[in-house]
Amino acid sequence: AMREAAKRRRQKLGTATLVMNQADISGKLVCEAEHVNYAWDGKPIIRDFSTTILRGDRVGIIGPNGCGKSTLLNLLLGKLQPDSGEIRMGSKVEVAYFDQLRAQLDVEATVIDNVAGGSDTVMVNGHSKHVIGYLQDFLFPPVRARQPVKALSGGERNRLLLAKLFVKSANLLVMDEPTNDLDVETLELLEELLLDYQGTLLLVSHDRVFLDNVVTSSLVFEGEDQVNSYIGGYSDWLAQRRVRGSKKKSAEKKQESSKMAAGAKEPVGKLSYKEQRELDALPGEIEDLEAERESLESVLADPALYRDEPGRVASLSSQMQSLDLKLEEKYARWDELEEKRLQFARKSG
Repeated sequence: AMREAAKRRRQKLGTATLVMNQADISGKLVCEAEHVNYAWDGKPIIRDFSTTILRGDRVGIIGPNGCGKSTLLNLLLGKLQPDSGEIRMGSKVEVAYFDQLRAQLDVEATVIDNVAGGSDTVMVNGHSKHVIGYLQDFLFPPVRARQPVKALSGGERNRLLLAKLFVKSANLLVMDEPTNDLDVETLELLEELLLDYQGTLLLVSHDRVFLDNVVTSSLVFEGEDQVNSYIGGYSDWLAQRRVRGSKKKSAEKKQESSKMAAGAKEPVGKLSYKEQRELDALPGEIEDLEAERESLESVLADPALYRDEPGRVASLSSQMQSLDLKLEEKYARWDELEEKRLQFARKSG
């Protein structure tokens, strides 16, 4: 609803206008990873990861905070080397990188100098434009444009980084949490820009709607150091994961039925005391997690959150992703223990 309201405000003075400089097209292959493994301080982060990214792909990277999303980006860009496996970049790839930590901004320099480096003009799609006019496209009036970066708000710094990013020619755009602190209007315009962008996009974000609207495929951290590939955005991932889970359970049950029909007599032991206690506790644990998820979902569905506390969106979305993974693990464990209990009961009976 807020994004629709933002669209209706487009015609007013001071609307941000974002134009991305585009470099010459890259080769068809942008990046390829084969059986990549990476650990940090002995802790595995990514295990046996393979993917192929082609020109024009818009890839979302999804996972809870601290799982290794930025690490994966740095591996794909060649900033980190894998412990094993191979990562190969394609030809003519020119990267523009949106830095989540804003390390690319010189906080002591002015807004103008951060974008133009001492010049009065910037190049926008092959044309020279006065830097003041260019910054006005990003909602920086002349007075604000002459102030140092340290005087800017979080949202203004994000717009400045976008302004700096968009004067760089690129055919591979890498964005790490670009929506943090962006006002709704600039977020809507950024979304439209990315949809029109003809190059390749790698996007880390906790914004479900943004991911659904922008990306064409997703790489998802799903626990146990596994990064899996899905078609579409966040909602598509959830739908496909449920289907995968259902197919896996169906295949396991079919396999078990086949074994029983063939007279396979694998020893089935009684649940241990510890396993029985775990099984007894699981329904309550799942109920608590479901209640927590329902409460969190209602918070994330409230437009007031994005209007009044946009800084909380990323952490709350990360919590939701963590809850989804925990619930999936709890349900899987419940199925495993319950099946073992039933098998022993059938055998004993």
